[in-house]
Amino acid sequence: MRAQTRRAVAAINDDRIIGLFEQRSEQAIAETASQYGALCRSVARNILGSNEDAEECFDDALLTVWNAIPPAHPQNFRAYLLRLVHNHAVNRWNAGKAQKRGGSHLPAALDELSEVLASREDIVDESERRELLEAVTRFLRGLPKHQRDLFVRRYWYAATVSELSALFDMTENHVKVTLSRIRKRLQNTLRKEGLL
Repeated sequence: MRAQTRRAVAAINDDRIIGLFEQRSEQAIAETASQYGALCRSVARNILGSNEDAEECFDDALLTVWNAIPPAHPQNFRAYLLRLVHNHAVNRWNAGKAQKRGGSHLPAALDELSEVLASREDIVDESERRELLEAVTRFLRGLPKHQRDLFVRRYWYAATVSELSALFDMTENHVKVTLSRIRKRLQNTLRKEGLL
C-alpha cells in the first residue's frame, strides 16, 4: 500500500514538473534538480567516476529535457530523465573524458556482461540489435523484481557491488553470485533464441 501511495505522489509531482516545462517555466529546472538531482548525479558518477563529469551530465540532461518538452510528454518522467542522464554519461565515458580522471565503475560492469554478449560484437544490422534488446527485455521482465532491480542497477546504473550489498541488504558475495547466475541464465536464454 505504501509503495502505491509513493508512486501516486511521484506521478503527481512528475505531472507538475512536466507542466512547468510545458509552460517554459525555469522553476521546472529547480523542481527537477530538487526531486531527482541526487539520483541522477549518482547514476552519472557511477558510470564516470567523477563528480564534475556527473554534474555536467545532469546539466546536459536538463538541457535536453528543456528542449524536448514540449512537444514530448513522457509518461514516466523519472525514467525518461534517468535514461537521458545514463545516455549522456555513457557518451561522455565513450569519448574518453572520464578515463582521464579514473574511478569509473562502468568497465567492471561491462566486463561482467561481456561473458554473455561478447560474441555479439559482430552485430551490424539495426534489426539484429533490436531483436537482441527485445530478448534481453523479455528476460528481465521474467525475473523476480528483486533480481531484476539488482541486474538493472548493476548493468544500467553501474552501481558497485558494495553499493548493491548495502542497498539490497545482501553480502557482497551473495550479490556477486546472484548476478553471475542471472548472467548465466541470460546467456542460456539468448542461446536458445539463437541470438548467441
